Amino acid sequence: MLKPKKFSRRRFLLSGVAVAGAMVVGWGVMPPRQRVRGQAPLPLENGAVALNGWIAIAPDGSVQLAMPRAEMGQGVHTALSMLVAEELDVSLDAIKVIQAPADKIYANLAVMRETLPFHPDDTGRSRELASWMLGKVAREMGIVITGGSSSVKDAWTSMREAGATARAMLVAEVSQQWKVPPEQVRAENGVLYHDISKKSVGYGVVAARAALGQPGKVTLKDPHSFRLIGTSVPRRDSRIKSEGTALYGIDVRPEGTVYAAVRMSPVVGGKVAGVTPGEVVKMPGVLSVIDFSNAIEKNYGAGAGVAVLARSYWQARQAAAALPIRWDEGPNAKLSSEEIYASLTNALEAEDGDNYHKRGDMAQASSALRTIKSVYRVPYLAHACMEPINCTAQVKDGKVTVWVGTQAPTFARAAAARVGGVSEANVILHEYLLGGGFGRRLEMDMVAQAVAIAREAKGLPVQVIWSREDDTTHDVYRPAAVARMTAGLDAAGNIIAWEAKTAGGALTHQFTRRNLRMPAAGPDRSTAEGVYDMQYEIPNQQINHVVADSAVPLGNWRSVGHSQNAFFKESFVDEMASAAGKDPVEFRRTMLLGHPRHLAVLNAAISKAGKAPEGRAHGVALHQSFGTIVAQVAEVSVQDKQIRVHRVVCAIDCGIAVNPNIIAQQVESGVVYGLSAALGGEITIKDGKVVQSNFADYPVLRMNEVPLVETVIVLSAEPPEGVGEPATPPIAPAVANAVFALTGQRLRSLPLRLA
Repeated sequence: MLKPKKFSRRRFLLSGVAVAGAMVVGWGVMPPRQRVRGQAPLPLENGAVALNGWIAIAPDGSVQLAMPRAEMGQGVHTALSMLVAEELDVSLDAIKVIQAPADKIYANLAVMRETLPFHPDDTGRSRELASWMLGKVAREMGIVITGGSSSVKDAWTSMREAGATARAMLVAEVSQQWKVPPEQVRAENGVLYHDISKKSVGYGVVAARAALGQPGKVTLKDPHSFRLIGTSVPRRDSRIKSEGTALYGIDVRPEGTVYAAVRMSPVVGGKVAGVTPGEVVKMPGVLSVIDFSNAIEKNYGAGAGVAVLARSYWQARQAAAALPIRWDEGPNAKLSSEEIYASLTNALEAEDGDNYHKRGDMAQASSALRTIKSVYRVPYLAHACMEPINCTAQVKDGKVTVWVGTQAPTFARAAAARVGGVSEANVILHEYLLGGGFGRRLEMDMVAQAVAIAREAKGLPVQVIWSREDDTTHDVYRPAAVARMTAGLDAAGNIIAWEAKTAGGALTHQFTRRNLRMPAAGPDRSTAEGVYDMQYEIPNQQINHVVADSAVPLGNWRSVGHSQNAFFKESFVDEMASAAGKDPVEFRRTMLLGHPRHLAVLNAAISKAGKAPEGRAHGVALHQSFGTIVAQVAEVSVQDKQIRVHRVVCAIDCGIAVNPNIIAQQVESGVVYGLSAALGGEITIKDGKVVQSNFADYPVLRMNEVPLVETVIVLSAEPPEGVGEPATPPIAPAVANAVFALTGQRLRSLPLRLA
């Protein structure tokens, strides 16, 4: 087995924290900056007055809530509104979401803290200090972002504090007016009551004066007194989406809008060698041909290319297709999936990589009665959002205006300013609903592209729309990876030593360069997450990853590194159970005796699933990601080598369930998304080009292929954890394990295909 490197990710990061702490010791001991009062004014409507940086109240008692998180189908606008409504004591219907301005109080601290390389079992001062420091750094950086299943986790304290503070200000004002103690004032459903004198007044009547005062004592509600949190209230965006009145980025039509269709280098990293507009500029509606290559940097999804600007999108699309372009294919002209996998396999064998976790003494592996070794492989994956990539931009009078659905408004403003040649203060960003994000809309290639084209459009707003083929062939992909899993069993069939070594691209390196414009090197937590931090109680462990450079653009895909590492880990656990001659569920249970929450989740899934019907088999997987524990049981049949998933039972412990209905929806979504990838998702490279181009060769599950998904929410009093992504990682190994139970074939590559 491997000899661990002296250099580890944890030491690398914690040494950086220590150095930074030594340099800013005075700053480090100060309490974190508050997240309730902002500096940027809210975009208020109907005479509303702001009580803090999140909440404003209009004279009619309606509440306007500044929303810094993107709604991309995950129900976050409903869930976060519930937090505020609970503490403010108003009905959910009273709240209207408005776009949050650019202000550091809206920074997502939780998503930054998630990058810390601690094992979930780690406790103590080191972890507390690192979390404290990174939270302070995140607050200072002020990065507003929706990702990492972190929205509710991050808002759990800050948005409840905003609601409680606003309520306390209202109470303080009327207690002064009525000359009664604040504790005698009761708030309920937007009205303040003094039961002794029978006085009452609505929030809207006193809001303006309350905004001038101080809140007095602010106390968050005890969870036992929640009346809204924990209930399955309907999502607030259901009606507009059902009626077709919801506005997405692609629906924007500023006055005078013209349209751009693009042609991007078909070869990864290729360049424009030359373009001859010729007869294209004479086609109906065509305004101009624009080379936007200089706006697109290395490892963006959108490669170098050319746009055609026209009066309608169809005119632009037709003209772009006819445009004669000569491409410089560059050094990747012969790149292929076979070459990439061979390179990853060579790296796996030749390099030690970075050590992410080591426990016990790996020399104990020599005493194993039996050693099992298996190699696994996963492909690149595209995001396949239903709303095509798009962005609308206008460059006029020294300002850049952008209309877009984005997961990262901070990065969008920065990209628009850079390409538009203005300061960020001169960027006006309008945010819209996202027709799917899954990490793709954390990227800014569409913003850079649109602004670069708009610079040449003489002040007109330009809407850039990619075709489905553009999107599939110019994504930032989930990395391809290979894994070698090795474990030793003792005479009783217990795992005494476990070694996991993986090789693949480091998506965080590319993401950091693209969006933070900072150099990135060294270990990347996302490459090993889900393996180095696994829950199983194995006495001797060693987890390494070899970073392999990737010419193919890499990005965050729903559940990030967990998406592949859960497949490696949970498939191999089943292999070990089979080698030990043990039931795979009991095998897991024996390794969870010190993890009661994990064991409870596993037992809940097994109990709900019951026994598989005749001709079908159950496969099991257990995985923790984004703080949430998930166990899945997949009910599978095989006919004519075709794998069919009929039912999935998913038990989940995500801490306090803010809205059980939304949790169930996200579980269903995560299962379907992960199952699409498990059964058919694969991006391959040939001659430097992405082979797949549309849903015909990059399939997603159709309605008649979607299994019944049953969600079991395990009750918890812990603070909320992530929900948007944790149901995705376990589905592939659960299905693979069921296939083995049915056929005896162990499938170690994705997508799952029977020989």
